[in-house]
Amino acid sequence: MVSLYRDRGVVLRTIKLGETDRIVSILTQGSGKVRAVAKGVRRPGSRFGARLEPTSHVALQCYRGRELDVVTQVETIDAFRPLREHYASLTHAVSMLEAADTVAQEHERNPALYRMLVGGLRTLATTPSALVAPAFFWKLLSLEGFHPLLDGCARCGDEAGPFPGFDYGEGGVLCEACGRFGGRRVRPGALELLRRILGGGLAGALADPRGDDAVTEVERLGVGALEYHLERRLRSAALL
Repeated sequence: MVSLYRDRGVVLRTIKLGETDRIVSILTQGSGKVRAVAKGVRRPGSRFGARLEPTSHVALQCYRGRELDVVTQVETIDAFRPLREHYASLTHAVSMLEAADTVAQEHERNPALYRMLVGGLRTLATTPSALVAPAFFWKLLSLEGFHPLLDGCARCGDEAGPFPGFDYGEGGVLCEACGRFGGRRVRPGALELLRRILGGGLAGALADPRGDDAVTEVERLGVGALEYHLERRLRSAALL
């Protein structure tokens, strides 16, 4: 039997289907990633077409289908309108959605990922900082079991430092000696910022004015680490 269920979720992406429908991918609180058909949403005057746009946080009712579910009701919890009105914020939000979409598994409940995505979008909408998306990338990696080693060389175990290198395969920073044989260079400011992000100091880092160099480096490291562990390119990374 086809069952009816209610859930909350964030719209990750949409695909056109036929003349008037869309397939929407939604990261839900209780059912993991769900792919569902939203019928008639591309018709003029559709009741909930505008509610099913990427970044929208919604409460929805669906019928569970064999391959695709069917959306029957949608109510907006938070449209995150500021994200769509600011290009830089939108590009960062889209990259967060793509990263979450890549990690999430269909119908596998992942409440921590759901909470992290909602929290990240909410922070980006209220505090439009270039640091939000990189912080999301690194916290996502940590959630998936790829927490980087930042206080000792990931290759030889040296804890004295300094650590001017970072290697994705080794899973963390490299000392001066090991850094000569691989990895990429990382500056002390970027490493200190990364420690703050993963050590519970993100709120303070967001409130602390800083130059763009450290944020940009942490962002590039985060994108590189995600692509390495996911074994695929992030298309939205080109927008960052």
